[in-house]
Amino acid sequence: MTALEKAKEIFMSWRVLLLIAVIILSIIAISPQFETKGVVITSVATNSSAEINGLTANTILYDLNGEQINSVHDYSAAVDNIKAKDIVKFGTSSGGFSFIAESNILGEIDLGITIDKVPESNLKLGLDLVGGVRVLLQPDEELTNQEFQDIVDITQRRLNVYGLSDIHVRQVSDLEGESFILVELAGTSNKDIVKTLVQQGKFEAKIANETVFVGGVDVKSVCRSADCSGVRSCSQISDGTYACNFEFRVDISPEAAKRHADITKDLTTQFIGGSQYLSERLDLYLDGELVDSLLISVGLKGQETTSFTIQGPGNGPTEEVALNNALDNMRELQTVLITGSLPVKLNIVKTDFVSGTLGEDFFNTTITAIIIAILAVGAIVFVRYRKLKIALPILITGLSEVLIILGFAALVKWNLDLAALAGILAAVGTGVDSQIVITDEVLHGIKTLSTWKERVSRAFFIIFGSYSTVVAAMLPLWFMGAGLLKGFAIVTILGVSIGVFITRPAYAKIIEVLLK
Repeated sequence: MTALEKAKEIFMSWRVLLLIAVIILSIIAISPQFETKGVVITSVATNSSAEINGLTANTILYDLNGEQINSVHDYSAAVDNIKAKDIVKFGTSSGGFSFIAESNILGEIDLGITIDKVPESNLKLGLDLVGGVRVLLQPDEELTNQEFQDIVDITQRRLNVYGLSDIHVRQVSDLEGESFILVELAGTSNKDIVKTLVQQGKFEAKIANETVFVGGVDVKSVCRSADCSGVRSCSQISDGTYACNFEFRVDISPEAAKRHADITKDLTTQFIGGSQYLSERLDLYLDGELVDSLLISVGLKGQETTSFTIQGPGNGPTEEVALNNALDNMRELQTVLITGSLPVKLNIVKTDFVSGTLGEDFFNTTITAIIIAILAVGAIVFVRYRKLKIALPILITGLSEVLIILGFAALVKWNLDLAALAGILAAVGTGVDSQIVITDEVLHGIKTLSTWKERVSRAFFIIFGSYSTVVAAMLPLWFMGAGLLKGFAIVTILGVSIGVFITRPAYAKIIEVLLK
């Protein structure tokens, strides 16, 4: 049989054609970009001018005020040329946007967005590879599945306030059947977010110990823009430290406004500092603790007021620390008022912070390890059989398995993390093992099995036994594993399934033809 006839027989086989088709589809799904333009907007601050004017996360920013943006450095340089009240013009993948630039309380220009370099493919890298936070939470008491889902929904809403583009919150279980909440936030290391996660967040406003409104129930809107929220004053106090005060407006429901009118209509008045106020204060409680106690103007007596100004303090050894503390406290209160309270208290079981630089090193090291492993296996196979026509197909099918797994991950937008890469490595390892079984059966199959078909069938009987064992071992981790264990199980099962049903049949046909 000539080389041309062998090539024709290989490429006319439906098994090889299936492998080629899946490889092509995988490349299309991954969609590698060898030259990228612009930067990607990873988050948009709530109530910022950018959000109000329609900018959303995952939009590509190409130019800013006519300056081309191709890197984070380009963006920073362009922002440095902008002053407060300047008109900012964005050229993006969703069209043009323009709005007036605002400055934050520190006087810095804040366009309300965060950016990063444009991805070079459709592959989504998990927080292990791009940096971020992973938090495992456990409730104080046993919950039903519906109560767990309520916690997941509330936690998701709380995190959405931060405008992040890559948020994953889900219920997970360990091998003992205990349930947890797993939160994964790629691309951020904000420790205030972790504090928000475990806060039960029950906010109540009371007058004379009677509830006027409750956060997440009676609150209709919470102002987060500069014109009706922010730090209004900072001053040094007697012990040499600094105190700052924040305020923001909230709008409450008509039912809560009526309760306010009923509670205040019979209150007496008093003079404080030359001004007249009601005899009772508006007390603000967060998780049962008094946060602040506000004076109520006499003009609000018996009035169905639907708008309130919430105030609070921030302290620190320096004015800047006090200012940042006040801003953090304000954002915390705003988030709780917007999203409401959790049904139970949550405890942090484990928190992992991964830096972006460390994550990139992990990714490069793991990909290098996978490539080296495949090449090393190819070299060992060549030494074992002394035939390049055996070693090369094993290398090609091994690389094909990796490519198909990555293509599937890109298609379903699966986040690739270290566990997923370990699963790919495990799948490639089992694939090589199966290919060696096929090769040995074809070359040295027992003499009673004289035909190629019988020898390959015997090899696949062994392979399916091995496949069933791997899947059986991974299923408990899939259904009961938390975080990394579950990701490893899913990718391993996916990888060995691709191998058994796509790449190994193609390899068997290639070897059958080449060794005839």
